[in-house]
Amino acid sequence: MLNVMKGKMEKPALSALQIWNMSFGFLGIQFGFALQNGNASRILQTFGADVEHLSLFWLAAPVTGMIVQPIIGHYSDKTWTKLGRRRPYFLTGALLAALALIFMPNASLLAYMLPPIMVGAGMLMIMDASFNVAMEPFRALVADNLPERQRSVGFSVQTFLIGAGAIIGSWLPYVLSEYFGIDKTAANGAVPLNVVYSFYIGAVVLVATLLWTVVTTREYSPAEREAFDDHEELPEEEQKGVLSIVTDFKAMPQAMRQLGLVQFFSWFALFSMWVFSTPAIAEHVYNVAPGDTNTAGYADAANWVGILFGVYNGVSAIYALCLPAIAAKLGKTRAHALSLLAGGAGLIAIYFISNPQWLILPMLGIGIAWGSILAMPYAILSNAIPARKMGVYMGIFNFFITFPQIVNGFFGGLIVKYLFAGQAIFALVFAGILMLCGAISVLRVKA
Repeated sequence: MLNVMKGKMEKPALSALQIWNMSFGFLGIQFGFALQNGNASRILQTFGADVEHLSLFWLAAPVTGMIVQPIIGHYSDKTWTKLGRRRPYFLTGALLAALALIFMPNASLLAYMLPPIMVGAGMLMIMDASFNVAMEPFRALVADNLPERQRSVGFSVQTFLIGAGAIIGSWLPYVLSEYFGIDKTAANGAVPLNVVYSFYIGAVVLVATLLWTVVTTREYSPAEREAFDDHEELPEEEQKGVLSIVTDFKAMPQAMRQLGLVQFFSWFALFSMWVFSTPAIAEHVYNVAPGDTNTAGYADAANWVGILFGVYNGVSAIYALCLPAIAAKLGKTRAHALSLLAGGAGLIAIYFISNPQWLILPMLGIGIAWGSILAMPYAILSNAIPARKMGVYMGIFNFFITFPQIVNGFFGGLIVKYLFAGQAIFALVFAGILMLCGAISVLRVKA
């Protein structure tokens, strides 16, 4: 039933199953994203990348995200097709991302055209652009379909599914190697088969889960949206077209501006973790010589990093279910600050561990931070954004995710090479310090 409020109607509350179906495609997106996060550095090093250059290759991801997400958000706000408003975009993104997942570990097969490292970097760029096309409309879909009182739950369900997908994607190379006997090492310049097969499976899961959401989820038509209490008429003088993104950026809500600093610290830290965890743990914990990417020791370290990434994503999935209650008790900003504090402590703790098994403990804190990063900023933001601009502002907010990664991409490798003497482990320690800075800065946000 629709609730009438001040002459207009409130969006009806959705059932738990409807919220689940609406966000189920995020499981597939994060499955593929986890494969990228856990294995891209490994693949690029296999193709010949030096550790100090890894962050430059990873630049493709945030750069494409910075460009793609606001544009996709803008046009998805204004789109209405037989498939709906948001669904055409994340279905297209899923198909393109699946193709990139298939081609990236096979970049060496195209060596007659370009060096494998260039093909691999190109596939990384296409993959991330496609993930962004698929991901951004999902954030807006929650705000589109749910009344305000259910949005924290909606974003938390998304975070749970993100965690579940990431566990499977992160653990899959290890499982295929250890339990199915698929080779974890390969000839020089070739990607091990356990990684290749994982990417194939990820492509299938990505498309299947997105199709599930497309089939089971409906969107409100423009006529229905007119009736809701959060609908706002478009001012006649408002600028039309893509250039309006610039106007929207200048007019962003104060809460978004304040969250920008928090996001900078958080995502600079996360980017360092994703890029440098494999070489850092291989060298610092497994005592692998720098550059020895074809040894069993490096393979073991890389596979274990996948397990660790799965652990922190699993923790985030469970923590996401607790976040609405924690936020209700402490407030959204304090809940986020506490979560980032746990993540910072976890990243710093990695330096003091020499036994691979004990690395699971820091992942608990990192998982708490990751769960909050995926949910709380959006929950804080969704109440400050006009409903008719939900898509474009969610896309613009992605600027505060991609910009710190771009800065890290340009300078992270130089910091490791010249400030940390090539020791990637200190990139993780530095990431922990920045996460603590994020915990302090979020307390200044006026939600």
